[in-house]
Amino acid sequence: MEAKYYEKRDDKLKCTLCPNECVINPGKAGICKVRVNHGGKLTLPYFAKIVAFGVDPIEKKPLYHYHPGKTILSIGFPGCSLQCPFCQNYSISQYTDTPGETIYPNELVKMTEQKHSFGIAYTYSEPAIHIEYVLEAGRLARERGLSNVLVSNGYLNPEPAEELLELMDAANIDLKGFNPDFYRRELKGKLQPVLDFITIAAKKTTLEVTTLVIPGKNDSPEEIDQIAGFLASLDKNIPLHLSCYFPHYKYSAPPTDPAAVRRLAEVARRRLNYVYLGNVGGMETNTYCPSCGNLLIRRRGYYTETKGIKDGKCSGCGEIIPIVGV
Repeated sequence: MEAKYYEKRDDKLKCTLCPNECVINPGKAGICKVRVNHGGKLTLPYFAKIVAFGVDPIEKKPLYHYHPGKTILSIGFPGCSLQCPFCQNYSISQYTDTPGETIYPNELVKMTEQKHSFGIAYTYSEPAIHIEYVLEAGRLARERGLSNVLVSNGYLNPEPAEELLELMDAANIDLKGFNPDFYRRELKGKLQPVLDFITIAAKKTTLEVTTLVIPGKNDSPEEIDQIAGFLASLDKNIPLHLSCYFPHYKYSAPPTDPAAVRRLAEVARRRLNYVYLGNVGGMETNTYCPSCGNLLIRRRGYYTETKGIKDGKCSGCGEIIPIVGV
C-alpha cells in the first residue's frame, strides 16, 4: 500500500509526515521503521499489523474528562517517530518484529461493535505514523457512531495533524518536557512541533496532556510551570496528568518520588484548573470543582463514580464543568 505525505527526490523519497522528514534511500525505512522506499514509492509494509490489543477503561489512556467510566477498544502498532530511552512500550515502539495480527479497518470497527465498546483508541506506541490506517478506521468508526481517541507524542507536521485531528473526538498528547535540548538530546526530536500539534488539537478535539516526570531531566518547578503556562494560554481547563517515571528500556535511574510530583502538581495548579497525578494513587485522581472544591468524580484505580455533576454543572455552585459524557 502506498503512503500519504511524501515527495520524490530522484531515487530517494522525502517523507513529510512528521518533523523528522526522513530522506529515504531505496529499500530503506525512515526513522519510524514502518514507512519504506520500495519501487520508487513510499510504502506501508506494516499496514494493519496490530501488535497490541485490549479493551481498557478510558481512564487508562489517560482521559479523565471524556466519558468517565466507559471502556474503549484499544490498539497499538509497531514503530515510533521518537526514540525515548525511557519508553515503557519499547518492545513495540522501537521494533517491528513484535508478533501481531492483521486486522483491517473494517474488521476493527466490527470488533468494536461486537465488544460493545463506545469507540476505538489508537494508542500504546505511536499511531500517527500509521495515519493511513487511522484515517480509514476513523472514518468508518465515525459512520457507525463510534468515538475515535488518539494517544500520541504529537510529533506530526501541521497538514497531516489537521487531517488526523479532524476525525478525533478526544486526544491525550505526551508533552515530555519544555526544554528543546531535552527533546533533541534524549528523544532525537524537536519540541516546537509538539507544541504546534497541541495548539491544533486544543481547537479541534477534547484534549488532555500527559507529562512523565523524570528526576533530573524535566522535574524542575520552573519547567512544570512553563508547561502549565503554555496549556493555560490555550485553555486553563485542559487537564494535565503528571505521571511518575519508573525504570524502563535504557533508563535505570530510580523512580520518581511521589512527594516530588505532588509538589509539582501544586505548581501546575496555579495556572490550570485540572491537574492529576498518575502512578501515585490516593485522591490525586479525583476531579474537584475549580470554583468551590466540590467532589465531582471519585476515582479508585479505574473505578469511577460521578458524584457532584448535574446537567453539566457542579451540583455545589453551578460552575460549568467541561467533561464530555456525564
